[in-house]
Amino acid sequence: MANALSPAMTLREFENGYWYLEQLKDFAERIGIPAARKLRKDELEKAIVAFLLTGNAALPTNRPLRTTGVKDVERGLNLKLRIENYTSNRQTKDFIIEQAGLMAPDVREKSGVWYRLNRWREDQIMGGKHPTYGDLVRQYIVLNKMPRFERVPHGRYINFVADFLEARNGATRAEAIAAWNELKELDVAKDYASWVKARANGKGKNR
Repeated sequence: MANALSPAMTLREFENGYWYLEQLKDFAERIGIPAARKLRKDELEKAIVAFLLTGNAALPTNRPLRTTGVKDVERGLNLKLRIENYTSNRQTKDFIIEQAGLMAPDVREKSGVWYRLNRWREDQIMGGKHPTYGDLVRQYIVLNKMPRFERVPHGRYINFVADFLEARNGATRAEAIAAWNELKELDVAKDYASWVKARANGKGKNR
């Protein structure tokens, strides 16, 4: 497994490694990916994969990367407020959870819901719509009531945890995270099937 990101590395070396956000940002800047410091981790990974395959350093998203003006949390969050300058922080999440609890007391938060809620919000705005925080709360409820999420293209951690919990009846999220931390150190693809295979081959710890 490669220990450092390099323009000469293979796609396998990149995908079998585990790279922290700052490593990806630094590398993306080095190879010329635009606005590297403003990209999410999944966007950086997508851009780097494209670079390793094609040699082209391109922006991997069309979403606005700069926001100006007063943040929504400073305007006072309420259900009728249009989403204009969203802040992903504890205050915003607490508001969504509280309002969802009032609308649907039986709703329970599912693993991976925030990633999908954020992508829904971005897609709505990029599509020219004007969602409110009420729309966001209702979508949070819809997502949490889904029996199963569609897989996330670049969400290796999210997909691993979901697969781990589904395959191992009664497993806890803490056990899934511990297994993920083990997988990060292995020179294998970062998915549940590879973790199981590595463990069977004596590369992982028995759990």
